[in-house]
Amino acid sequence: MLELVFVIVVLGILAALAIPRLDRDTRQEAADNILSAIRYTQHLALLDNRHTFNSAVWQKSFWTIRFQVDGSFYTVSSNIDYDTNVDQNESTIDPANGKLMYSNDAVIDSNESPNIFLLKKYGIDTVDFTACTSTKYGPNTSNHIAFDYKGRPHKGVYNTATNDYRTIMTNDCSIRFKFINTSINDIVINIKKETGYASIVGNDES
Repeated sequence: MLELVFVIVVLGILAALAIPRLDRDTRQEAADNILSAIRYTQHLALLDNRHTFNSAVWQKSFWTIRFQVDGSFYTVSSNIDYDTNVDQNESTIDPANGKLMYSNDAVIDSNESPNIFLLKKYGIDTVDFTACTSTKYGPNTSNHIAFDYKGRPHKGVYNTATNDYRTIMTNDCSIRFKFINTSINDIVINIKKETGYASIVGNDES
């Protein structure tokens, strides 16, 4: 009987240690996913020069990562036809699974990467760009970051793109991701102006 009580106590201690560890893993996994996606978008921009002048809104074709405000999903794409919407054929492939980094709703289709669905996978329900608005010609509140052929970050290429560089970021950008479970700390991703270097705030190893 004494041995049984001892085993139960030990299992209780292990469970108490494991629960907060699971929370930390969820947060770190989500942070790594988001950071990798931002860096991959910049990588595509550096490899695939979309810097053309055949349209007055040529900046729309920059490789761009766009987040839904409610955290439901993100997309990585290049608006090569300069339309108001991004189509499936303008998105890229997730190198982790060979599926599209694209969706137009919160439903996971068989050809869409599950990694882009932040709400369903991690419980992220808010993406906050309020600390990421500064551009050459004033603030822009859009929920996307685009990169040019030099890897420089831009804001507002979908709704304010013109035949100049007014969309280029003039200050560092901090994007905050909040969880449904408020016991999990927010994730803050910082993107440096000019270089576009992205890192997780508070994680020096990122």
